Amino acid sequence: MLTSFAAGALAGWAIAIPVGAIAVLVIEQGIRRGFRVAAAAAAGAASADGIYATLAVVGGTALAALLVPWERPLRIVAIGALLGIGLRGLAGILLAPRGEPRSTELPVSATGTYLRFLALTLLNPATVIYFAALILALPAIGRGPGERAAFAAGAFLASISWQLLLAAVSAVAHHRLPPRFQVGISLLGNLVICGFALALAAGL
Repeated sequence: MLTSFAAGALAGWAIAIPVGAIAVLVIEQGIRRGFRVAAAAAAGAASADGIYATLAVVGGTALAALLVPWERPLRIVAIGALLGIGLRGLAGILLAPRGEPRSTELPVSATGTYLRFLALTLLNPATVIYFAALILALPAIGRGPGERAAFAAGAFLASISWQLLLAAVSAVAHHRLPPRFQVGISLLGNLVICGFALALAAGL
């Protein structure tokens, strides 16, 4: 069971650590809104990884094959969601009164942030295919319910540990960086999000 947990942890870190759209969004949330909201975003993304890890050990390649026909529609939805988030963020920054970069920030619900990041991360069907491929590479994983649960738990805990680290580091910047510098980082982050959306669109 310990081997299964370790394999799940490695899988969770492998899917979470590469810098992608979700990681950039978590950082951007921390810089703009502080740790509470960024932690909710981190928990939503990690929950999606945990769900996909569980589905992978339960359904394996059969589930991955079932998702293949839906990959294109889900990618189109993901592109729209990322573009919407990026463009909305850019509009909020560019339309904010000069000298008052935080004046237009509205209170954000941690629960709403969690659900938004959960849904956004779940839009990526490649995640479950990745976990299913890992199950094939490690045939000893997923034979018993205990091993399957340990694998999924390891993936979730590894993912949330990394996402919370991003949230904490960016929250420090929220409190210590000058407001104008925060706005600049937020502007860059939203441009990166739009770039990710265009990169996904180019792959269609």
